[in-house]
Amino acid sequence: MMSTQETLIVAIVGGGITGLTTAYYLQKAIREQKLPINYILLEATDRLGGQVQTDYTNGFVIERGPDSFLARKTSASRLVKEVGLEDDLVRNQTGQAYILNNDRLYPIPGGAIMGIPTKLAPFVTTSLFSPAGKIRAALDLVLPRGEQKDGDRSLGEFFRHRLGNEVVENLIEPLLSGVYAGNIDDLSLMSTFPQFYQVEQKYRSLILGMRSTTPKQPRSAADKKTPSAFLTLKGGLQSLVEAIEQRLDPACVRKNMEVDKISKTDEGYSLRLSDGTTISVDSIIMTTPAQTTREVLCDYPFINLLKEMPTTSVATVALAFTESAIQQDINGTGFIVSRNAHYNITACTWVHKKWPHTTPKGKVLLRCFVGRAGEEEIVYESDEKIIKAVLTDLNKIMKIDQEPEFYRITRWKQIRPQYVVGHQRRMDKLESELNAHLPGIFLAGAPYHGAGLPDCIDQGEAVVNKVLKFLHIPELVAETI
Repeated sequence: MMSTQETLIVAIVGGGITGLTTAYYLQKAIREQKLPINYILLEATDRLGGQVQTDYTNGFVIERGPDSFLARKTSASRLVKEVGLEDDLVRNQTGQAYILNNDRLYPIPGGAIMGIPTKLAPFVTTSLFSPAGKIRAALDLVLPRGEQKDGDRSLGEFFRHRLGNEVVENLIEPLLSGVYAGNIDDLSLMSTFPQFYQVEQKYRSLILGMRSTTPKQPRSAADKKTPSAFLTLKGGLQSLVEAIEQRLDPACVRKNMEVDKISKTDEGYSLRLSDGTTISVDSIIMTTPAQTTREVLCDYPFINLLKEMPTTSVATVALAFTESAIQQDINGTGFIVSRNAHYNITACTWVHKKWPHTTPKGKVLLRCFVGRAGEEEIVYESDEKIIKAVLTDLNKIMKIDQEPEFYRITRWKQIRPQYVVGHQRRMDKLESELNAHLPGIFLAGAPYHGAGLPDCIDQGEAVVNKVLKFLHIPELVAETI
């Protein structure tokens, strides 16, 4: 290892939101502490931000990737404020959301937290479940804790034990699997929603536990609208990408530059780039998709652990209309689709109602989703076939009598990570192997420890600390990051 009197070089491979955040916080530490470190951010495409993309057409603000982030995960809003966009933060309009099942929209029962009932009346009165399904869900109040083999189990197994098949299929599955576009009978409980396991361990009953942990609303606020859970930016999330990029040293950012291979050397690591050049560095942060990471580190057999982390393909389909095109309007912000409903779309957001700032007056913006684990074929169809399938589905419940003024389809092929059972164990093993055989190479991003915008930002911050520790840079984190 070089002494701290010499300049150390850190390569950040991948310029998605994780890589961008990593570069931002590493640069911040370097400047504030006057560290003897240089960094280089390498991005294979001609833009930074990865899946964070916003389309601006005819006055619309259309998100092609994520459209918001959870307000309670504070790293994203903190970063927004740091880069000067605090005044652009907006909360979504709250309103009724629905489950689509049997060609009918059912209001999501009030008091449901990720599908778990915390209020009795809405679940007793809803027609989303049969009387037998409601009685089975109530058994959660008396059932013992479930067994967890090898420290993990699937979301489906966990919730079916607690609440029964009907509540899982008609409510919990579309709510939870939609986050990962996955199958809840494959997804890992401990890597997706470990908080539910913790509630079960503490309270035994999920219903009683969620009621106990849900903040009580003061009586004086009973008539007030529930504050929204999500935040976005007036100018679209791409404005965050642009604000961060403006703060990076342009000399440290190289776009249209792929990394073909990484090799270990006596002094550190060598990166062979797509332009035929090589660079030598002391540490590497990989923020690329798992497949890319596997390819550039193909000389090291243990990296094949990434093959056990599957991905799936999804597409977002944004449709712009005039108000007159919607013959049957619905009061709400959108719906998610039960897997048993046999639709092509998996969800639809009435963007003009949920995020009014995105849509010009007199217009309507619908954002639909297609593709999930086991049902990916439609993502690879032509634009015409996708639009026809989406409109056919929508017309079963909405009655749209005009073609869209325009549409935007964004395909995300084999990019949505699937945290299947045992994901955390595999990650622990992979990171242990990296530490033993390739010290100074670190992984961060959606395939590993959380796919949401704040999760990726958290990983960017955390990996900077790991790199500085590896490079023997003394106490930094608390003061600078």
